Formats: sequence, structure tokens, C-alpha cells
Amino acid sequence: MKLLPLAALLLASFTTFAQKAKPTENLVQYTKPLVGTARMGHTYPGATVPFGMVQLSPDTDTLSYEQNGKYNPRVYEYCAGYQYADPTIVGFSHTHFSGTGHSDLGDFLVMPTTGPLQLNPGTADQPERGFRSRFSHQNEVAEPAYYRVKLDDHNIVAELTASNRVGMHLYTFPQSEQAHIILDLTAGIYNYPDKNVWTFVRVENDSLVTGYRQTHGWARTRTEYFAMSFSKPFVSYGSRNLSKKQVYRGFWGRFDQTKNFPELAGEQLRLFFDFKTTAGEQVKVKMALSGVSTEGALRNMRAEVPGWDFEAVKRAGQALWQQELSKVVVESPKRTDKENFYTAMYHAALSPTTYMDVDGQYRGLDQNIHKAAGFTNYTSFSLWDTYRALHPLYNLLQAKRNADMVQSMLAHFDQSTMHMLPIWSHYANENWCMIGYHSVPVIVDAVLKGVVPADQAQRALNACVTTAHQQRYDGIGLYEQLGYVPEDKSGASVSKTLEYAYDDWCIAQLARKLGKTDIEAEFSKRAQNWQNVYDSRINFMRPRLADGSFRPRFDVLSTNDQGFIEGNAWNYSLYVPQDPAALIAKMGGEKKFLPHLDSLFTMHLPDKFFAETEDITRDGIIGNYVHGNEPAHHVAYLYNWTSQPYKTQARVRMILPKMYRPTPDGLGGNDDCGQMSAWYIFSALGFYPVAPGSPEYALGSPAVHGATINLENGNTFRITVKNQSDKNVYVKEARLNGQKLTRPFLQYADVVKGGELVFTMAARPSSFK
Repeated sequence: MKLLPLAALLLASFTTFAQKAKPTENLVQYTKPLVGTARMGHTYPGATVPFGMVQLSPDTDTLSYEQNGKYNPRVYEYCAGYQYADPTIVGFSHTHFSGTGHSDLGDFLVMPTTGPLQLNPGTADQPERGFRSRFSHQNEVAEPAYYRVKLDDHNIVAELTASNRVGMHLYTFPQSEQAHIILDLTAGIYNYPDKNVWTFVRVENDSLVTGYRQTHGWARTRTEYFAMSFSKPFVSYGSRNLSKKQVYRGFWGRFDQTKNFPELAGEQLRLFFDFKTTAGEQVKVKMALSGVSTEGALRNMRAEVPGWDFEAVKRAGQALWQQELSKVVVESPKRTDKENFYTAMYHAALSPTTYMDVDGQYRGLDQNIHKAAGFTNYTSFSLWDTYRALHPLYNLLQAKRNADMVQSMLAHFDQSTMHMLPIWSHYANENWCMIGYHSVPVIVDAVLKGVVPADQAQRALNACVTTAHQQRYDGIGLYEQLGYVPEDKSGASVSKTLEYAYDDWCIAQLARKLGKTDIEAEFSKRAQNWQNVYDSRINFMRPRLADGSFRPRFDVLSTNDQGFIEGNAWNYSLYVPQDPAALIAKMGGEKKFLPHLDSLFTMHLPDKFFAETEDITRDGIIGNYVHGNEPAHHVAYLYNWTSQPYKTQARVRMILPKMYRPTPDGLGGNDDCGQMSAWYIFSALGFYPVAPGSPEYALGSPAVHGATINLENGNTFRITVKNQSDKNVYVKEARLNGQKLTRPFLQYADVVKGGELVFTMAARPSSFK
């Protein structure tokens, strides 16, 4: 079968989509990839396609994870490799996480230079001492699938675009007898001196280079292959091996491996390729990736970007983005509203990322090569974050893709020696970051909503149950024995107990669906374990010890060593999303619950609160409500379980403009692989999934003036907002297909079958009754 060039395939796909969907304006124009690149957003501004395997983006510094033998706290700023405030660019690497609070990747950094060859990166205050360059934001453009910047020190304009598995560079050089393109295989994000285990390079000819590198970092054993092709033959090349002196070096010393030597290996390699250029000459580079082999990388390149038409690749990538963004068409007279919304849509479609070659082969958790049969394999599952709103959003907008993500999780389970679903996994590795077993709500929600085929439901349940019984993992044995995780045996014990209980509730829902009454009974009982860490004497969740007593030393505001992870007792005491009504009753009814919930948004936190954690800053705080982190993302919607749902409406409309702006510093915290953005999308539309695994959404207050959701099944769900304004934040009335809603909730089934939800807004609170 003849493979068509990627651009032709993508444009044909987009044409078909456009014929089916109503014509829309260019939505790409509203997307701002620079949003979140300043301060704590941890996003990257470079070129990628939806869920693409390549994220080709500039890196502005190369700080080490280690400093004087200890953790270097400044490295946290560079989880995405780029900080908007930085004055220099070190180079352009091909893999990045979006919005994470820990990091890895930054593979295969490429940097064009002119003048005498320099093979060290230099420093931000003295870039001329290395290959990095100063740049100005005035000469920087960031769009979906396209990035452009002028490298001032080298007088080079760099442009980037990408297909799924191939990054494409276009460098416009000045006239130079000394033009170079550097390939730095030592660079990486969250780097440290021993992170590279091994690198291997073959110079196949005067325009093609292949190789791989294996790293030991957040992913313990990560191997990434590449094929790098130049549009113009290089006139010479060379390398520098920065590896530690090895005791055994074999007999390779008979060769001069620093100049024009075609096979290189070592822990720390930097390569350079020399050119002579005329003024305005363009040199293009293609870098294809594979987790399988260099042959796989070459196959990916030939299938996706066989030629050198940079503009065609860019157009195809932006057509894909237009297709993704058009799944929700919003209306607003304010351009900033559209910029916020479509930037959130963009960030919500960056990860998880494709992790397989064009022939379906991928590296599995067992480090063997597998072939995905009937599904696309994905990686980078930040599940402690994304189970809350991102995957529920996919069930609406990306049903087939989310089904494939579930299949990827089940494949991970099959390959796991621990017999567990993913916790936080990337690039054929489990990195065990964060708590809970939150593949469970993702899988359960997808199965119960009919996104995952029914014949996979029992397999899914078996994987969920087996994971929940893995006693070696993070206090589960004690949790099963005592009904809670004891703090003196396992830290962050209250958070673990609460999150395990919610995951267990999800398992019970799936078991009920499948008629497995014994499993339903077991996990329904486990779902009540949240009550075992509730101290009714003080009306807060509180750590308990193995002897059953509550720990006496306790501070409800502190995030440090109090039994919670990335939160405190005040906000985590509201984490019972599976049963808010029972939580309210436990806390003494509305009379006590409502003041607690109200105070969350109005109280003042002391400065010491922020000194205890790098994940929470005042940027993401409203009172003690931590929107810049995930455990409280459902909290504003809890008023819907009280007699005052209008407070949810007011809180949501207050949070939206405070935490989201279309500026580089416009995110109040890490975007966390799209979770922050998914919260915005749902909330701007007027509803939110408080408990994935439930068929209900909680209603809020829409921020848009109207929206059309174009569903994968061909149906459309229309949201109409009457009397919308900045002052009219309260829902006077909500009607679904003409019928007045008497409760502030919406059913998933009503959305996917299509119809219209009409909000009538007012400046004063109203009641759904």
C-alpha cells in the first residue's frame, strides 16, 4: 500500500470533518501557547499537534536537579524547560511535559549557531561564552503547531513545526563560513550529571544521523530513538565526549572520534555539523522519534514528513488543531473570553501523548516491544490530576481517544510485575508519583458512560480490583486491615485514605453495573473508610495512628507533615466527592458545613503556609481555596448539595477571571497535563463532573454567551445563555429541552444524546426548586 504524505492525509481528514460540521471561524487565532509559561504554569510554547509524540519547544535554561549533592529548588521552575522571564534560549528539544510539578524529558536538543564553534551552553548572564543566544519576545511567535524566534547572538531566525512523530526545524542563516547545528545529547529537563545512562549515534551519510539515548530519571529506564535528517549536506562534523573517564575503554582509542567519525557512543555526547551559508539561506532539519528503534524513527519520518515543505507540515498541524478546537464552538463578545477558552482547549489536548510508531509498535512497561492491536497506545498519565476533569472531558469530546487511553492503561496492567494499573506513568515506565489508584475512576467513568466497549468491562473490573488489593503499595495493606492508613506507618495518610475510599466507590459502581454483588459489597464498605479519619470533636479530617488514636500534634492550616499531600485539613476535609450529602451530615448538617465551606474562600493564610511547599503559591490561592492545585477543584460545586446552590454560581464566576487570563502568567498554578484547563472548559460551559464514575454533572454558572458541543456520535448539545453579563452570575432558571430543571444537576446521557440547555441569568440569587 502506498503511503500518502502526512500533509495530504491530514488535510483530507480535515476536509471531511469540515464538510460534516458547521463552518466555524478560525479558532486557532484565539489559542495562546505562551499562556502559563511564566511563573507556575509550567507550560511550553513550542510546536506540537494534538496528543503528539513530539513537543518541539525552546528551552531557556539547563539547571541541574542536583546542587552540592542536594535537590536544587530552582529546577522546579523548569519543569517545561521554558520560563518567560528568561533572556536566553539554550536550544530546541523534542519532548516536554505540559504543566507538571515534576519533570523529565527534554530529549535531543538542537541549536543553530554562527561564528567560532562553541560546545558548551554558556550562562544566562554571559551567553556569548557558549552556544546559547539572547532573544526578545518582540521577535517571538507561538501558535498551535508553530513557533518562531530570532536568536539575536547568531542572527538566525528559527522556526519550528511538527507532525505527530516528527519535529521540523527551519533555520534562516546569515552569510557565514562558520555555520553550525549542534545536537546536544547531554541536555535534559530535571537533568543531573549521571542522568544519561548511555547514548549512541551513527552518522549514516552527509545528511542523516540516527541514534538513541537511555536515561535514568523520573522514568527509571527510558530509551528514546531518533533519526535526524538535514535538507543540506553538512561539510564536516564532529563531537565531544563529556563522559567521566572510564576504567575500560577498549581499543577505540586508535581512532580520532572527535572529527568526522561515523559511530559514537558514551554517556555524555555533543555533536556539531558544519555548513557554509549565504545570506538568507534556509537549512531545514527533521527529527523523528521512536520508542522502539532507529528503524522505527526512520519509518515514522518517511510516513509523516517525507519531503521538505515546512509550510505544508505547519498547515496540516494547524488544520488538526482547528478540528480539535471546533469540537466546542463558543460565543462571546469579548476576545479575551475566546482566548481563555481556546487556550484551555489547546492545553487540554496536549497530553496524554501518542506512544507508538506508525506501524503500531511500542515499548511496553516490560521493556519489550509490543504492537497495539486496534488502538493507539498513549503515555504520560498524570492521573492524580487528570481523573478529576480531563478524562471526563474526553468522554464528551474525545470518546474514541479516551477508549484508547483506557486500553493503554489495561496494557500497562498486563505488563506490570506489580499487577497494577498506572499511577503516574510515562515512556514505558511507572514513576509512582502521587497517591491513590486513579486509573480506576478514569476506567470506571469511561466504561459506565459506554465509551469503552462492553466486552472490555469485566477485564477492566478485574484490573481495578487487583490494583486495589496490592498490599505492597503505599499503605494499602494497612488500609485494608484497619480501614484507614495510619500516619505513623505511612505519610500523607489522610489524603491516601480519602482518595482510596473514592476510588473504591468507583469500583463498587462498576461491580454493580456488572452484577458482581460480592465485589460491590466489599468496595461499598471500603468507600466508607473516609469516616475513619474524620474527627468529630473538631470537625476536620485528621491523621490517626496505628493504635487507633488521633495524632495529638495537628495544625489544620499547615501542609507540612500533617497527613496530607499538597493540601491541608481545611480543604481536604471536603474531599468526599462520592457522597457530599453524607459528608454534610457527618459535619453536623448545613449549619456547620456551610460556614466551613464559606470560610475556605475568605480566610487569610499566613506566609508560613507558602514556605512549606513549592507546589502552592499565592498565585493560585483564593483565601484558603487552592485552585492552583487539584484536591479542591470540586469544592466550589459542593454548595449544590445544600440549600444554597447560588453560592456555587457566584464562586465559579469569581474563580474564572482570577485564575485564568490570556497572558504568560495567566495560570494560577501548574496546568498539570490539562487538568487546570479542563476545569476551565467545564466551568465556562456551566457544569462540572464532581465525582467521575457518577452519571451526573453539577451545574455552575456559564461564563460564555453560548456554545455548541459537537459530539463524536454526530449529535450536538447546545448551551444558550440569556441575560449574560459580568453582573448576572446567578442562574435564575435552567431548562433542558424546554423542561425546567428543579435540581442543580445535569445527566451525562442528556448531553450525549444532544439537545439544548438554556440558562437564564440574573443579578440576584434564585432557587432551582
